[in-house]
Amino acid sequence: MLYQVRLSVSYHYARPASGGRHLLRLLPAHLPGVQEISQEAIAISPRPTERSEHTDFFGNRTVEVAVACDHSEIVFTAGCRVERLFAGPGADRSPPLTDLPGEIAAVLDLGPAAPHHFLSASPRIRPVAAITDHARLALADAPSVRAAVEALGRALHRDLRFDGGATSVDTRPEEAFAHRHGVCQDFAQIMIAGLRGVGVPAAYVSGFLRTVPPPGQPRLEGADAMHAWVRAWCGRSEGWVDYDPTNGCFVGADHVVAAVGRDYGDLAPVSGILRIAGGQRTSHAVDVIPLPG
Repeated sequence: MLYQVRLSVSYHYARPASGGRHLLRLLPAHLPGVQEISQEAIAISPRPTERSEHTDFFGNRTVEVAVACDHSEIVFTAGCRVERLFAGPGADRSPPLTDLPGEIAAVLDLGPAAPHHFLSASPRIRPVAAITDHARLALADAPSVRAAVEALGRALHRDLRFDGGATSVDTRPEEAFAHRHGVCQDFAQIMIAGLRGVGVPAAYVSGFLRTVPPPGQPRLEGADAMHAWVRAWCGRSEGWVDYDPTNGCFVGADHVVAAVGRDYGDLAPVSGILRIAGGQRTSHAVDVIPLPG
C-alpha cells in the first residue's frame, strides 16, 4: 500500500508564551522491508530559532526545536509518502508461554530491540493485579506466545468500550481498566500491563491508521487518527509481533509505524517545556490517503 500521510498539531495559549523547546516525533519510521518513507518534511510556525535532529535510544527519529519569540500559537505540520510493505504476520513460530522465560534469558544483547527493556514496569505502566488476572484468564488455553498475545488482544477488544471522551493522555491503565473504557492509548497500555504481568515483553507503538468511510460516504479530511497499538516479543524465532487491541487485529497494511517505546512517555508526538502563564488548548488533524500504486 502507498499512502500520503499528513499531520498537523496546533497549540493555542491563553497568554503568549515567551519561549519554548520541543521534541517532535511526528514522521513515520524508516523500516527496511516493512515501510519505506520518501518526500518527508516538517514545518513549524513560528519559525524556530534552533533546530536539530537525532535518533533516540529506541531508534525513533526526533526533531528538537527551540522558539525564542513571544507566540500565542504554535503549529507543527508534517508530511511524507509511505510505502507500507508489511501485510501481517506469517505462520506462528512462537514457543509455548512456559518456554518464554528461558528464551528471554538467552538474549544477551541489550540493544534497543532487546526484550529485557520491555518486561518490567515503566513510568506510565506498572503492574496491576486486576489486569494481570484478566490476562491470565484470557490466555489460559493459548498454545503459544503469539496465540496468547492474540487472545488477550481479542479479550480487551471485547471487554473494553472505545470512548473518545472518557480519558485523557495522563489516565493510568488501572483507571481506564477499572471503568472498562478509553481510547487507543488506554487499550494499548492496558494490554502492555497485562502482557508484562504474565511475563511477555511488550512495547508501546505510535503511528497512523487508515480509516475507511461508510459505503457511499465521502472520505473526510482530517478524519484519520494518530493511533497506538502493542508490540510483543514472542520468542527468538517469532520475534516482535504488532497487535492492535482497539480493533482486535494484528497490525497490517493499514497501520503506519511512527515510533516505539516502553510507554507513551517515551514517544509522545510533541513534548517539551514552555515559559507561559495561563491555560492552553490543542488540536490536531491527520490524513492517511491511499495513493495509486
